[in-house]
Amino acid sequence: MTTPDLEKQQAAATTATTPADPTTKSISSTDTPQQQQPQNASPFKVPHFLIKINNTLESLSGFEARGITRVLPSERQPPSHLADAQVFLLWFGANISVNNLAVALLGPLVFQLGFTDAAWSAIVGAFLGSCSTAYMSIWGPASGNRTMVIARYFMGYWPSKIPTALNIVLMVGYITLSYIIAGQMLSAVSGGSLTIVVGIVVSALVCWVVAVFGMRVFHFYERFALIPQILVLFALIGCAGPYFDTTIESQGDGTAIAANRLSFLSLCLYVPNSWAAAASDYYVYYPESTRKRKIFCLTLFGLWTSFSLVYMMGIGLATGVTHHTAWAEANAISAGALIVAGFEPLKGFGLFCSVIVALGIIANSIPGCYSAALGFQVLGRHFKVVPRWVWTCTVVVLQTVLALAGREHLFVLFQNFLALMGYWVEFMILIFVLEHVLFRRTRGFDWARWEDKSYLPVGWAALVAFLLGWVGAVLGMYQIWYTGPLAVLAGASAGGCDVGVWVGCGFALVSFPPLRWLELRIIGR
Repeated sequence: MTTPDLEKQQAAATTATTPADPTTKSISSTDTPQQQQPQNASPFKVPHFLIKINNTLESLSGFEARGITRVLPSERQPPSHLADAQVFLLWFGANISVNNLAVALLGPLVFQLGFTDAAWSAIVGAFLGSCSTAYMSIWGPASGNRTMVIARYFMGYWPSKIPTALNIVLMVGYITLSYIIAGQMLSAVSGGSLTIVVGIVVSALVCWVVAVFGMRVFHFYERFALIPQILVLFALIGCAGPYFDTTIESQGDGTAIAANRLSFLSLCLYVPNSWAAAASDYYVYYPESTRKRKIFCLTLFGLWTSFSLVYMMGIGLATGVTHHTAWAEANAISAGALIVAGFEPLKGFGLFCSVIVALGIIANSIPGCYSAALGFQVLGRHFKVVPRWVWTCTVVVLQTVLALAGREHLFVLFQNFLALMGYWVEFMILIFVLEHVLFRRTRGFDWARWEDKSYLPVGWAALVAFLLGWVGAVLGMYQIWYTGPLAVLAGASAGGCDVGVWVGCGFALVSFPPLRWLELRIIGR
């Protein structure tokens, strides 16, 4: 269950004791009465049938009932080498998936970059995006709070709801794309006898089961799902590698190539960076004494190695399209069909590998589904009353409907929309860093007061800086449907250059410190 309201109603319906495992405790049992915020209690009455279903689910072994309430230090898991390894395995296993590989195809195919230019741009972009997510991950063990709850300490109770809502859209959108790519691959494997719908539904069902059960099952699945994935990806390297053209050169003059390098680097940054708004969600059960440096390095290493691997493979496949007819024909069908064509030398075993790769998208979808459900609870007290598993079901249904509706016509639209959504995450992270370094080095945080509006910052400085970041992004963005004036200036010979994230960060960097200083002087928090 997820709130004190649901706790009280359940107490009248059942006398079940609280399980010993912290992941299965009702969230209202996690904070002491002094830590609860009665003024935020919702008058919304939970239906009796929902209480009964919730009680039944909580009795299942390994089911996580907790929602967004803080995990107290006394409820954390003990430190272990396996838990440390899980930090790396989570990010590595979740991101060696073909939806990330498909992003790298755009380097040679859209930005007309050669192998070397595309590879360097992808690796540097992956590193910068991974650093952002690694920084956000350090707050999970330190606070015991979910990422969007932590945002309240940096952006204020009300302004933080904006990135919370944007993160829900981001997670739902990315997973929708993942479902569509899985469907494309399974359809290509079957020679068209299976529709894309089959892959979408299968992916959604497995994702739903794991995400509903929560953290324990989620970590267990991610720990072992990477084994078949990494094996078949190595098989893809072996059979498709001879067709990679590492000698291909970038097209255009020096200015156009430079603009395309930056645009592709920014795109490769957005994808690992998009995990930043959920990074702390998966570490709330780690001991409070866990070293931030360790969490940062393990998260960075897991993300950077996984993205670098799949980006290089995607770039290699894209270079082969230009001179390999079968790959060009497959790419004309879909990105998923191109990946299946890469396994063609393995014949029947290659089809089996393609199925494994397609199903591997599930491991990439589960964390986003889990975090999107938590995001709904952060939106407000009425949303918080609804159990986490109900929001998980809602998210999966929404993703499935969008994937089914958009499988033929909305795929390109989703790709362009989600590239736009990638800008705001960096602005939010920059505000976190500035608040942390400039204003919180000596004051620290009282993590138990995560719902206390009188303690949390008002957030006007963060809101203005965040919006100014968006202004910079609009001026510098380079999308198919819109090119900002600064993007035109930065890449005139290439038709445009995506400098939106860099201009937006510059606007936020300049505006936040003086505005936050003024806010502290006037309001005091």
